[in-house]
Order: sequence, then structure tokens, then C-alpha cells
Amino acid sequence: MSAPLQIGLLVFPRVTQLDLTGPLQVFSIVPGASVHLIWKRIEPVASDSVLTLTPTTTFADCPQLDVICVPGGAGADDMINDEEMLQFLRSQAAGAKYITSVCTGSLVLGAAGLLKGYCAATHWTAMEFLGLYGAIPTKTRVCVDRNRVTGGGVTAGIDFALTLVSILIDRPTAQSIQLRLEYNPAPPFDSGSPDTAPPEILARLKERSAPAQARRRTANLRAAERLA
Repeated sequence: MSAPLQIGLLVFPRVTQLDLTGPLQVFSIVPGASVHLIWKRIEPVASDSVLTLTPTTTFADCPQLDVICVPGGAGADDMINDEEMLQFLRSQAAGAKYITSVCTGSLVLGAAGLLKGYCAATHWTAMEFLGLYGAIPTKTRVCVDRNRVTGGGVTAGIDFALTLVSILIDRPTAQSIQLRLEYNPAPPFDSGSPDTAPPEILARLKERSAPAQARRRTANLRAAERLA
């Protein structure tokens, strides 16, 4: 009897919950998989919404993972300079089959030195920072480069997870999970990308997010300088 597939998703303060819960829902349906939510301590962790998440294991107690996944969110801007987080990722990556992320979680992988020379996706607002870590920014919903699998912003986490299941198990399993979830998106507006959103909507969002973008830039420059 084969050992269960060990899949771990990182939890941290101000994580974007859909970055995590989208893939989590997919991975939880994978036959024979053991799924872990990982943080430094077993304690409630506030997401970027009203939802509070509870880790199932700690950095110290986490088993060797086959898949390690880092979601994104405002908290990721703190994680790129959190040495305890980065060291955990490096340690797990040494034995993991797949090193993955959703949204700005790719910046955390980059800060850990795990994306140098790899193509990677991220949220459109963070694309400019991937190059700081030697990654090759790739404007796609899901990017597969050898054993690095990265998803774009937030909702791309479901696409990412289904893609990874098709690689880990097979396509019919991924298709069955997609059908079970009735994942058949038909968005009401064609404004889910900066390429298609009305210019005034894009300008409004950029204005609102300018302070957060400035903080992200400072954090990433600091992390990249540390890696240099």
C-alpha cells in the first residue's frame, strides 16, 4: 500500500483566504491525500477577511511534504522577510516533489531562493517583483516549469490546483473533481484582468492600492538585497 500523498498549504496572518481555500477544496478531494495547514504555532490565524483559519500542524511537526503551497495576500509582504518561514520553505523544498504557490505566494518562494531560473506566475500587481529573485515573470493563469507550479491571482488557485492534480494523479481525476465542484466559471463582467477591465476601473484600483503597492515594493527590495 502506497504512502498517502502529503500536501501542505501555508497559513499566515493576513493571508488571502481564497488563495488558500480554493486549492484546499480541490486537494481535499484527492483520493488518498493527507492535507495540512501549516503555521509556526497551532493557534487561530486571522485572514484578510472575517474568516479565521486554524493550522493543523506546525513548522516543527510538519511531515516531509510531497507538495508545498504558499498562498498570497497582504501578509505575504511580511513573509518575504520572515526568516523562520523562509527557512521552513527551503527545508521542505529539498525533499518535496512540487514547490508551488498561488498569487503573491510566488514572491515568498522567490525570497526563499526557490524560483531562480524558473518561470513563475503571480498576481498582476506583483509581476514586476518576480525578476528581483531571478524568476522569469510569466503572464498566465497557471505556470508549470519543471516542478515549480505557480498560479496567478486569487481565483487562479482553483485552476492551479486542478492542473497540479492532473500532474500528480491523472487528468480524469482532476476532471472529476472539477465536475464535483461544478467549476464552470462564467463571470458577470469582463473586468477580471487589467487587459480587459475598463480603464477607469483599472485606474481606480491602482489609486486605491498605491499605499499597499509601495509597502510591497519596499519589502521586496529588502528581501532581494538580502539574497544578493
